[in-house]
Amino acid sequence: MTPALRFLADESCDFAVVRALRADGYDVVAVSELSRQSTDHEVIARAHHEKRVLITEDKDFGWLVFASHADGAGVILIRFPGNLRKTLVQAVQRLVQEQGENLYNAFVIVQPGYIRIRRLPRTSDE
Repeated sequence: MTPALRFLADESCDFAVVRALRADGYDVVAVSELSRQSTDHEVIARAHHEKRVLITEDKDFGWLVFASHADGAGVILIRFPGNLRKTLVQAVQRLVQEQGENLYNAFVIVQPGYIRIRRLPRTSDE
């Protein structure tokens, strides 16, 4: 049985995360495999249209999705410094396994030893 969660990995996302989630049975589309140099707005629109949680290491998505109330299925923002990147994949896998459907319509920050989940404001048509 394949997990129901669907993800869109931004070009900034470490591809090891994409491979690991795919190995776990998740539907993960990587922007880098589709088209180079998509704008942030195009990535957000695709995630929303396809009902995928966006995985990124680009802090700009915090402003675009959370602060600006842009439509989106959810965002996982990865903030791992170079010296701790060896634990990044396991941290994201654990987050996905433990939080599951709670990742939809949420803005999540994942750092070494720290996870913060905030609900996204809903637009009036949801």
